[in-house]
Amino acid sequence: MKEATASSAGPAAPDRAEERDWTAPVYAQLPIEPLSGEGCYVTTDDGRRILDLYGGHAVASLGYGHPRLTAAVSAQARRLVFQSNAVPLGVRGEAARALAQFAPAGLDRVFLVNSGAEANENALRLALRFTGRKKVIAIEGGFHGRTAAAGAVTHGAVGRWYGFPYTPFDVEFVPRDDVHALDRAIDHDTAAVIVEPVQGVAGAVDLDPAFLTAVCELTRAAGALSIFDEVQCGMGRCGHPFMASTLTVTPEIVTTAKGLAGGFPAGAVITTPELAERLSPGDLGTTFGGGPLACAAIIAVIGAIEDDGLLARVRKLSDELRRRCQVGPVTGIQGRGFLLGLRCSRPAREVRDALLEQDILAGTSGDPAILRLLPPLVLEPAHVDRLVAALEEIPG
Repeated sequence: MKEATASSAGPAAPDRAEERDWTAPVYAQLPIEPLSGEGCYVTTDDGRRILDLYGGHAVASLGYGHPRLTAAVSAQARRLVFQSNAVPLGVRGEAARALAQFAPAGLDRVFLVNSGAEANENALRLALRFTGRKKVIAIEGGFHGRTAAAGAVTHGAVGRWYGFPYTPFDVEFVPRDDVHALDRAIDHDTAAVIVEPVQGVAGAVDLDPAFLTAVCELTRAAGALSIFDEVQCGMGRCGHPFMASTLTVTPEIVTTAKGLAGGFPAGAVITTPELAERLSPGDLGTTFGGGPLACAAIIAVIGAIEDDGLLARVRKLSDELRRRCQVGPVTGIQGRGFLLGLRCSRPAREVRDALLEQDILAGTSGDPAILRLLPPLVLEPAHVDRLVAALEEIPG
């Protein structure tokens, strides 16, 4: 049996091998170890200062060391680290109010959880329970999580990595932006349609607003519910509070997570008063969801987005990225806001590695030709300049 050892000379320098030795080997990791961060930069164990344009899978919405976020979490930790939902908390109420007011009009009730997968699990549960139906329609290319229900509606998961012998309900996938296929698929057994307005893992594929509108209208006409999975594209990442905020119709449920608390684990199901009033104590539950530290972080993130004008910044700099980054190996750009996919003339993995050699961190996607950008919402024009210059140095 292995035993952990400690040097009598004091703490050892960070050892990347230790994580490999003591954790399950399920992640392909890059050859850097960040020790600290400031703004849009992380500093590694060997002293490199790397511009982070991936933000920990879109989680670091305010970057690193943001004074408002760190002060809020620090102050809350000194007051009360944790209490469960068995007792009311003022900070929980404040976080729920802030999120409901940030969300599209009419979505005024919040159930706080810990992650995007947990948010989607609960959203699907609500739809199946309230409609009494057994089928969910999902969109080709969508990713919704790795748990039972969320994985069942993730395109390609069943038969590839889905770990359960059966899905918990019937699932039908329809092609992206195909309103006619969607209309044909919705029937008397349909409980919900779940859709990512911008498909993140697929490579920042932004769906047609007309299709998103049809999702809401066709489900409503059939007595089903529409679920917008904005785990990755929500919380200001696309230059609006949510992509649902940009439509003339509103889904019954929006889920979010990732950047919701700026790095602290948090997720949420945001729904209508009409659906919420049909719930009773015990119908939903979570131990850690809605804990005081997460709630303090949620309040700080929403406050910074609104007070610092970050939505306008995202829209402006996204336009800059689109206009200027089609250089070097980049042949096209898709997505919205700070959820962008750069189509490359060579494998995106090679472009990512070449950027990392220049101290810029980006990500790949489910499409091997797409390099994904998910920078913090506090990105600055100088960072765009640096990315453009780096791309120009990479052969196409």
